[in-house]
Amino acid sequence: MKKIIYILLTLSAGFFTACQDWLSIPSPTQLDSETVFENIDAIDMAVLGVYNTSFSESIFYEFGANSDETISAESSYNSRMQLANFQFIPSEVTNSTYTAMYTAIERANSILKKLPAYTPANEAEEKRKNMLLGECYALRAQSYLHLLRLYGDIPYTAVPFEDAVSFALGRTSRDEVYDACVADLQQAIELLPWYSEGAITTPERFSRNAAYGVLARVALYAAGYSLRWDLETYDPSSLKIAQRSDAARIRELYQIASDACDAVIRKGENVLLTSYETVFRDQINGRFNKESMLEFGQLGPNTNFNGARIGYTNGMAAIRNNPFFGRAFPMQRGMPTLWFDFEDSDTRRNVTIINHGINISGERVLHPYSVSTIGKFRITWKTESGPSDDRRSINWISLRYSDVLLMFAEAQNELNNGPTTQGIDALKQVRKRAFGGDESLIGAIPSDYAGFRNAVIEERKLELAFEGWRKTDLARWGALYEALTEAKGKLIALAQRTGQYADVPFFAAYKRETAQLEDPVNEVVPVYTYQTEPDAAEKAKLVSEGLILVNMNGETLTSGIEPAFAYFFDASTGNLSSWVVDINSGLVKNQSELYPFQTTILEQNPGLEGEQLPTY
Repeated sequence: MKKIIYILLTLSAGFFTACQDWLSIPSPTQLDSETVFENIDAIDMAVLGVYNTSFSESIFYEFGANSDETISAESSYNSRMQLANFQFIPSEVTNSTYTAMYTAIERANSILKKLPAYTPANEAEEKRKNMLLGECYALRAQSYLHLLRLYGDIPYTAVPFEDAVSFALGRTSRDEVYDACVADLQQAIELLPWYSEGAITTPERFSRNAAYGVLARVALYAAGYSLRWDLETYDPSSLKIAQRSDAARIRELYQIASDACDAVIRKGENVLLTSYETVFRDQINGRFNKESMLEFGQLGPNTNFNGARIGYTNGMAAIRNNPFFGRAFPMQRGMPTLWFDFEDSDTRRNVTIINHGINISGERVLHPYSVSTIGKFRITWKTESGPSDDRRSINWISLRYSDVLLMFAEAQNELNNGPTTQGIDALKQVRKRAFGGDESLIGAIPSDYAGFRNAVIEERKLELAFEGWRKTDLARWGALYEALTEAKGKLIALAQRTGQYADVPFFAAYKRETAQLEDPVNEVVPVYTYQTEPDAAEKAKLVSEGLILVNMNGETLTSGIEPAFAYFFDASTGNLSSWVVDINSGLVKNQSELYPFQTTILEQNPGLEGEQLPTY
């Protein structure tokens, strides 16, 4: 039963100023000025203000570094590493996404209240008004989705601060919030134009195409599993992983997701690019293509918002003061086993994971397996450096067409208790592109419900790695604990060269060469690999050929790699390094699927008194 609702909302000190602490009582917003809503261009700027706060680096960084694809390389003593290892401490959990999303929601609420009263001067302005309304509905829903997938039941309101009847708001059932988001997106679809109509000129803004895709995403989350508890008692014993209780609504949500994806597929405006590599070469250089459906804009010196250090904290490693590329300091990395999850002929592997860094001389330095960095946002592909090393003007990609195809395949499987011809074809399209268009390499597609479901789960990992959805996707499938427990077991097996990794070469010799702008995807390929350490004669041969030998197990660190979070084993003891042991060390089933609220959120919002995630 929905508890008595109190309303706590926030605004930044001014609508066009930087976001302030949303828990503080703000000064009146500039949206109160009637002049803003007397000019369509001013309204457009107000909507851009919603976009500006609808994203936070922590969405992909702090909240994204604990899955079977991604790990944190932070110090073992700081709060980010604790968060990555599920050692949740309410006083230290970041609230930057919470703050940003509620600021975006407040701004959208204000516009959705005031904009309907605007009288367009002509038909063109009428269309533009509808588009702006549609964008706000979509942005509000997307912002709530980020909160829902991280925190579960959350404070909800659809009215602006000025209409608040009180200043506190408790948790609202996530099912109610999800249903409100579905309704918002359905409304947005009616108002927004298709991308081909020309009114939306960049995927940095919502089109009807993007709204359909996000609707499918919301519907799948709303139908899926999540960590739930009794909202009346907050009894820890009531914690359970479950879907909503209304089976008919679950089916309806899967149908909504399927229909939304089908609308995009049938429209035919979005396509898979022939080359997976091109998707990300385009994306980091601001070249929009038909696969990209929604991006968070970071292009230009004045638009690197919200500390989103894309390509710096989640890219390749580059030592400071190297002669050309500047510094990159990846504190988020790939799970070392992810490389081996790809088949050798899968073209996504060398795009997704980069096996080297750049040293102070600008040379490519081969990494050991334990330093598996993210290749999709590599700085060697960035043709313009951006305002600074940590502000490289790289957009965050929020939605791609391949995601729509995989969501469609998933929804079809759920609706029909097994894959349909159309669902199989959607999955095949994604896999066929991954293998360079050669359908003979994609393997057999399971024909049963469980097999196909697992195939989609695996395919989403390979296709969408490091794009910010994996951890919460695993949670909505009810598979987080099991997937991450398996992932840690595989990591230890790789380090110890046992099981499926028994034959992995643990020494490699390569030629160190100077990195180039727009480097090819496979910049470092070992000339020789060895199962065991070569003898003295073989090492002398390598030196004579100008090759460098690397211990791929990472017991010794190749000079020039930064940061030095690279060892599988502690050289002084011979035991597994602490970072390997600590990975997912706080993981608890029926607890770790969601994050607790930061302590300050509870302290400053009386509506949340006693409403912390149970067990915290």
